[in-house]
Amino acid sequence: MTEQYPTGRPMTALERFIGGRPMGVVIRLAIVSLIVGFVMVTFGLDAQAILEGAMTLVRNALRDGLGVFGDLGRYILTGAALVVPLWLVLRLLRGRP
Repeated sequence: MTEQYPTGRPMTALERFIGGRPMGVVIRLAIVSLIVGFVMVTFGLDAQAILEGAMTLVRNALRDGLGVFGDLGRYILTGAALVVPLWLVLRLLRGRP
């Protein structure tokens, strides 16, 4: 069964892959990025800090070997504090039966 829009027009492969019409997806991603960016800046995070943290993670992995797993756990918990609530809100807003 192919997915269709309410108008009856079937979705193209690209639309099925990205989750809707390309312009609508771009607009939704821009809005979510704006909100997440605002929250991150509010908590003192920026893209440079995230990239530096990732580079530090790789350096620690190469230097310490198994010692990196402590950092990974911290990074996973920190990320989950933002990702899991966003995922939950998006799932609730989607309202699938």
